Amino acid sequence: MKQIIQDYKTGLLQNAEVPFPECRDGGLLIRTERTLVSAGTEKMIVELAKKSLLGKALARPDLVKQVLTKMKKEGLASTLSKVKSKLETPMPLGYSAAGVVLEVGRGVKGFLPGDRVACAGMGYASHSDAIWVPQNLCIPVPEAVTWEEASFVTLGAIAMQGVRQADSRLGETVAVIGLGLLGQLTVQLLKAAGCRVIGTDIDPTKNAIAIKSGADFAGEGGGFQRACLEWTGGQGVDAVIITAATSSNAPVELAGAIARKKGRVVVVGSVGMELPRKPYYEKELEFRLSTSYGPGRYDPEYEERGHDYPYAYVRWTEQRNMASFLDLVEQKRMQVKELITHRIPFENALHAYDLIEGRVKEPYMGIVLEYPQTPDRYPFHMSLKLAADESQQKAASAPILGLIGAGNFATGVLFPHLKRLNPRLRAITTATPAKAKTLAVKLGVEVAASSAQEVLADPEVNTVFIATRHHQHAEQVVQSLSAGKHVFVEKPLCLNEAELARIVETYDGQTVLMVGFNRRFSPLVADLKRFVEGGRRPLMMQYRVNAGPIPQDSWIQHPEEGGGRIIGEVCHFVDLLIYLTGSLPVKVFAETLSLPNADPSARDSLAVTLKFMDGSVGTITYVATGDPSFPKEYLEVFAGGKIGILNDFRELSLAGGGKVTRTKSSGQEKGFAQELDAFLAAVREKKSPPIPFEELVATTQVTFLIEESINRGLPILLQGDQSE
Repeated sequence: MKQIIQDYKTGLLQNAEVPFPECRDGGLLIRTERTLVSAGTEKMIVELAKKSLLGKALARPDLVKQVLTKMKKEGLASTLSKVKSKLETPMPLGYSAAGVVLEVGRGVKGFLPGDRVACAGMGYASHSDAIWVPQNLCIPVPEAVTWEEASFVTLGAIAMQGVRQADSRLGETVAVIGLGLLGQLTVQLLKAAGCRVIGTDIDPTKNAIAIKSGADFAGEGGGFQRACLEWTGGQGVDAVIITAATSSNAPVELAGAIARKKGRVVVVGSVGMELPRKPYYEKELEFRLSTSYGPGRYDPEYEERGHDYPYAYVRWTEQRNMASFLDLVEQKRMQVKELITHRIPFENALHAYDLIEGRVKEPYMGIVLEYPQTPDRYPFHMSLKLAADESQQKAASAPILGLIGAGNFATGVLFPHLKRLNPRLRAITTATPAKAKTLAVKLGVEVAASSAQEVLADPEVNTVFIATRHHQHAEQVVQSLSAGKHVFVEKPLCLNEAELARIVETYDGQTVLMVGFNRRFSPLVADLKRFVEGGRRPLMMQYRVNAGPIPQDSWIQHPEEGGGRIIGEVCHFVDLLIYLTGSLPVKVFAETLSLPNADPSARDSLAVTLKFMDGSVGTITYVATGDPSFPKEYLEVFAGGKIGILNDFRELSLAGGGKVTRTKSSGQEKGFAQELDAFLAAVREKKSPPIPFEELVATTQVTFLIEESINRGLPILLQGDQSE
């Protein structure tokens, strides 16, 4: 199928061939009929992508700061690899669409195949032959509403939320600054609400369109300001809605000048927001921001996981705003067809961007993309076969890899190392079809697949790499093992005891199963282990991790999706201590901080004590409240007359017999390349797994018992402590 994507690194726009999307749980698979080009937002995205690297940095100083902080912690090479991966991730354009439901995902209610729907969301309702959209970003299309009218649903909801934030009431006078498509819809909504509307735009053509849309006055400069005073008896307008798109502060300054005392100013568009103190203070103006489509926007619980807000307490969610807008369209109180200036066949979609970027000198307002109506349009080809690299195919016949999942960690860390090792890459799949296609081309993968099932069903794939979100790991591991395939899965192995039991039951030892516990493969850790093995046992180990905060609304923190930080990351440090002792844990005790008001972030800082079967003791101090500019990891190991200190995988100090030696690395040596090399060698040479299965199980069990120990306030035994 085809999709409009942009290369964020080069700015190249293309209507590219990509794999067909999978119908995932919690959403709808939709055959697209119409999409609306959002000239303001999409123009801004396209122009930013076409800037030089310096231009992008100047436009997003917040991201530059994050990169510099990461560079201090992880080193130049690692950071640049991640930044490069991020820049090379393609961006699907578009976020307002309408089409026919092809398939309904598990857990979705109220929709059936064949339903007409309108949908919203950047990254979801994109310009594409077919799309997958979460259920709370979809609404049914009333029978009397046409496809092209329905395609306005996202812009309509944004305008409606702006009007709601302005609290505009019957008989009030409201000014609209910026009369692009969003401003025109705002004008119509205000008129439908019984308001007097005064609009302005620097483009006289748009002022004329606003008059046709129902504005009582629309003009530029002094004429606009005079109208705001004359039409209100010199008091000023009750509310101002800013729908302009400019980095200038002028719209906010203008709003302060024309609003009445105790009036309301609402920002919907992207504008400068340095408030001039004098008018805002003296008039005691209310300054409000309108968050896109409405309540629920940017909330993963609402948008991604389908949890609606109670109707009685949040009357107008983004989904309900979308439905309300189409209801007005059905009643003919919104005339969106009058705003359409261009209807462009999807195969010629790039012409729309020639218009909004000014390469084609034509006036435009609403640009609708029309999709082909041929009866054989569905089913599409599910996967996309690419030109194979013959030299790669002639390499080793095993392993032959299928890659499932391609998040930031996989693309920024794992895949660059994997490519250098040059295995045969047969297939790749990820949730974003365009990303699967781009990565397939970049890495030399033969097939960009639509789903994990396609990868697992491919008879040529004998080895699976799993780098999906944590809640998918267990099922994908079990399916891969059941299909007789070798498995590399990023940590964690699974999220609960039931999932672990299924994996233990499924694993027969005939294939290689490995979890991405890379730290034990670091060359510096290898030197440390050799050194302390020459000392007297048992070991005393102290591991401090300056982990830093992760927002509580991150998917990593979600108990069912990410499992939290103990299961998701502390497992790394448990594994390393197991590796250094060569012994399994027998007892676990853990405590967290006590913060006021039951602050959920308290659980992100904890101290863990592990007792091992050989008598060794290890402590893990995992801290989320430190300073991110300080090194992340610091490990001390004491082995009867020997001391080893590993500082953030950059420096290793070894002390014994009155002598201290230090080894420094040019960058962080966390063992990523070595772990992948060890795994592929085990598959290729039919050797034992690089990490014994019982150690994978023990590490996973320990993370579950850390959680239990925190909850019970007691030490937890794994098995009898044979050292006592």
